Amino acid sequence: MEFSTLTSNLAAYSQAACSLIASLPIPGKLLQAQSITSLVGVWQQFVEGMQQTSLLEYIAVLAGIASVWFSRKENIWVYPVGLISTIIYVYLSFQYHLIGEASVNIYYSVLSIYGWVLWARKNKSQEHALQITFSNKKQLLQQLTFFIVLYILIYYSLIYLKESFYPGVIPWGDAFASATAYTGMWLMARKKVESWYWWIATNIASIPLYFVKGLVFTSVFYFVLLVMAFAGLAEWQRRGNKIRAGRVTV
Repeated sequence: MEFSTLTSNLAAYSQAACSLIASLPIPGKLLQAQSITSLVGVWQQFVEGMQQTSLLEYIAVLAGIASVWFSRKENIWVYPVGLISTIIYVYLSFQYHLIGEASVNIYYSVLSIYGWVLWARKNKSQEHALQITFSNKKQLLQQLTFFIVLYILIYYSLIYLKESFYPGVIPWGDAFASATAYTGMWLMARKKVESWYWWIATNIASIPLYFVKGLVFTSVFYFVLLVMAFAGLAEWQRRGNKIRAGRVTV
């Protein structure tokens, strides 16, 4: 049985069961039926979204997952593979009125080239010059300031765009996802452990943002990235502590 047929049947069966429960003369069943109806609605939206997923979105998602995996391993392939995903998402974001996310993916593309150059640099011993490090208090304050300024700029820009050109824009959600992503990408290019905290925030905000826009597969993609971000954070903390311990010993 094909996936589309199976999911359509499941949705139909669930809706029928929900109608049956609602028809029963038991007050307690009404709340249960309403809850099931809501779940069925979300499920149907998920199924329809998966059925409408384009080939471009599949490619962008797979490239994005591979890119995060390379990032966790501190592998320079994070950048060329990531460029495939970000360039596709620039197009998709404009198409679905996710203007803040479009700007993020343009920024990703530019920072990918910047990070690619930084990560490729080697010292006289032919070792990578840039290593994973933790941010100090001054750097943490700079990062927070960077995020706040970006959020305010993006938020008010999106309000203008919503009123004039893109009525489907969600200013507060898009601005938060965008500002956290800008901050995370900047820190990742510098190999800062704290970049993963910003990626976690970005992924949490992006899951519902893309879902309500109909990019369901991308919403699932961000859930996968959320799990990978926690793993990436643990990995970079381990490597950062190892590097810091080595410097203290020397």
